[in-house]
Amino acid sequence: MLLAVGAVRRHLIDTGLRLRCGIVAETADAFDIHHMATLIGYGCEVVYPWLALQSVSALFTPAAEPAREGRRSGRYEVADRPPPAEARKRFRSAAEKGLLKIMSKMGISVLPSYCGAQIFEILGLGREVVQRCFLGTESPVGGIGFEEIAEDVLARHAAAWDAPAGREVPDYGRIRFRKDGEEHAWSPPVVVALQKAVGSGKGAKDAPTDVATGYARFQEYIAKAEAHRPTSPRDLLGFRAAGAPVPLEEVEPIEAILPRFVSAAMSLGALSPEAHATLSIAMNRMGARSNSGEGGEDPFNYTPLPNGDRVDNRIKQVASGRFGVTTEYLVRAEELEIKVVQGAKPGEGGQLPAHKVTELIARLRHSVPGISLISPPPHHDIYSIEDLAQLILDLKTVNPRARVGVKLVSETGVGTVAAGVAKAYADYVLIAGHNGGTGASPLSSIKHAGSPWEIGLAEAQEALVANGLRGRIEVRVDGGFRTGRDVVIAALLGGESFGFGTAPLVAIGCAMARQCHLNTCPTGVATQREDLRAKFKGTPDQVVTYFSFVAQQVREILAGLGARGLDEIIGRADLLTRVERPEVPRAQMVDLSALMAPAESATTPRFHQITRNDRPGVVYLDDEILEESASHILQGMPFSGTYDIRNHHLAVGARVAGAIARKYGDAGLPESTVRLRFRGSAGQSFGAFCIKGMALDLEGEANDYVGKGLSGATISIRPFRQASYVQATHENTIVGNTCLYGATSGTLFAAGQAASRFAVRNSGATAVIEGAGNHCCEYMTGGLVLVLGPVGRNFGAGMSNGVAYVLDELGDFPGRVNGDMIRVDGCTEEDERTILALIHEHQERTGSYRAKFLIERWDEHRALFRKVVPNTAPTAPAIPPAPTVPAPEPTPQPVGA
Repeated sequence: MLLAVGAVRRHLIDTGLRLRCGIVAETADAFDIHHMATLIGYGCEVVYPWLALQSVSALFTPAAEPAREGRRSGRYEVADRPPPAEARKRFRSAAEKGLLKIMSKMGISVLPSYCGAQIFEILGLGREVVQRCFLGTESPVGGIGFEEIAEDVLARHAAAWDAPAGREVPDYGRIRFRKDGEEHAWSPPVVVALQKAVGSGKGAKDAPTDVATGYARFQEYIAKAEAHRPTSPRDLLGFRAAGAPVPLEEVEPIEAILPRFVSAAMSLGALSPEAHATLSIAMNRMGARSNSGEGGEDPFNYTPLPNGDRVDNRIKQVASGRFGVTTEYLVRAEELEIKVVQGAKPGEGGQLPAHKVTELIARLRHSVPGISLISPPPHHDIYSIEDLAQLILDLKTVNPRARVGVKLVSETGVGTVAAGVAKAYADYVLIAGHNGGTGASPLSSIKHAGSPWEIGLAEAQEALVANGLRGRIEVRVDGGFRTGRDVVIAALLGGESFGFGTAPLVAIGCAMARQCHLNTCPTGVATQREDLRAKFKGTPDQVVTYFSFVAQQVREILAGLGARGLDEIIGRADLLTRVERPEVPRAQMVDLSALMAPAESATTPRFHQITRNDRPGVVYLDDEILEESASHILQGMPFSGTYDIRNHHLAVGARVAGAIARKYGDAGLPESTVRLRFRGSAGQSFGAFCIKGMALDLEGEANDYVGKGLSGATISIRPFRQASYVQATHENTIVGNTCLYGATSGTLFAAGQAASRFAVRNSGATAVIEGAGNHCCEYMTGGLVLVLGPVGRNFGAGMSNGVAYVLDELGDFPGRVNGDMIRVDGCTEEDERTILALIHEHQERTGSYRAKFLIERWDEHRALFRKVVPNTAPTAPAIPPAPTVPAPEPTPQPVGA
């Protein structure tokens, strides 16, 4: 049906008739959300999936399946089993919600903008099909044509037509492995083979007693892992020697290869504390790097264990407001990774089901136990390459010793983005493939999403070389790495370091039950239940053994290629050759020429040449401040300073905060120990990551990202004393967009309005402002926000905890609220006392005339305040009727106006 829709639409466009008629698909082969999305995405205005609806009716007919002895009647029985008509409505509702989620990942708000937009990428279809039906869609590799597609359709038709009556529909193993189903990279035989090699899981009883035996079993694992039909481009690639083979002893040792390995970002929350710590200990032992994921890190891990093992993660993941990002978290990192996107879920942020949010997880993420956590999608973190560059600078400011990287997804166009990342002065870029992830995501998020890393890596390498940027930035890659062969192919395509996610989990006992999201992991790897965590038997030694075997296989391949180290082959795509797979004729139709064409330049190196890619010419006001205050901070003594500030002074306060956190941790210093006064127009990220014990007082105005990641400091902003709007601050903007983003604690007082996205992902700070733009308090998980003026639309979208108070003088505030997760209540007497106390403090700290006005007329305005809380909060009093506010006297107009 998709071919027909695409071809008809293409013909109507070519003949100039598309605007004169609509396209309706009455189809039997659309049942998945992706099917609906592609039909609409290629121009179909209406989809009628009649067979899916009939199937739902049949499944939910009371006599659909007779009761059997020893089991419940009805395979799909639930407590409120709906009748067929209601079941069809639920199917439709689920499909519509799935479409909305797909649209939101692309930043599209309304269906007409998605219809016919062709926001897809084609893998495995030949040129004739693309030209005829999907012209304009990116197709990086070729593939099958109409004849092969017809063969598949006829085969499915024959299988259904000739099926005997009463035969059950086969399970093709789309989600879990089935013996007669589709290929799974981690099938049970492969899982068992790896665990036998490292002595974990089912192989623990027969653990190898020496390295030689273990490596022999690892080779058996390799044979099983590679004995499958081609499922990705690298399955069709082989090696061409660069020269005569070299003796294995001349190849760089395992110890030189291990530091290139990374355990991919998997958060504490997705994994159990025991599994998470096992990975980090193992990677630290090897001199490699583990990645915290976006779940924060327990400060307990910053102290080495009695045996000397490090439990902390050298790589810590952030993206402005990701969970658990505090100043100490940042300064304890050796690398900071900005998660713009995730390979397994491109276009989405992370998420953690409510039943996995324990007391520990909630404490680390500054949230509430038992409440689902949704991380903002990328376009809520990064708006432009300039904003990304600012975040990179912010992180390098708070932790000057850390390298900063950016995680991108493998897709067409990633090369251009990678070039932008290099120009934004990141130290590394990560290309993430589609087959990563820990299995904690909805099926609609991980199926039909993303592309193989081979394609994105080749494009990124080519773009960086072509633009003379390759020597400035390291290229990292992850997504489904299992063997040394994967590592060598990635290196030939331009990768320098390599991320492994699922494989080390299997090495410590993961059985690939594929129920991570249910919190029922039988091996204690991906669960927070204490009874299941007790079953975890993994050890760091098993991880070290696995990576050592991978490194040894890399050495053997390098020796065969005639290379003595990985540096010799990085970017040498000319050493790749196509592997013939005659048993799979269609594999021969895939065009891999784009992958095997080396990116060459006479002047640009094939891999990075510098350790850090720092921005030149940055003027750090913090350097001046630290020169005067360093001895006071070291001794915990009070310090006060006054400075002029301009908008080229970026991230002011962040470096001072980092120095304090490095000495005292997140506990910081006593309140207002370091008091800094500024006058002027502050640049972006004023007060970013400022910590307890700091007080920043600005007279003037500030740009975007004020108080980003605020971690306990107090920030006060007031207008210039001579400003004409001093007595009307609530009518003027004083701070820019996205202020208080990802704040975990502290206070912010601003005598004026904030622009859009104020307090997004706030998880503990208190703020008082006098008006806000759109999307205020979005994704808020804690803290308190008081707005003494009007707000824009979409207030509180995704807000799961915390409190907001808004002065609703016009009575239109409820219409500006996103009510999916929150409600608007009236204020209790206790709420009114809280509000009044904050207004008094606001007036004291900023001299706000607006605050003074409200205090003097408190009895007139107290009933106009509205309280915004999550729907899970206890019920509060209903909103009282809005009192009648006298209309303002008309302003006299001059004669003749």
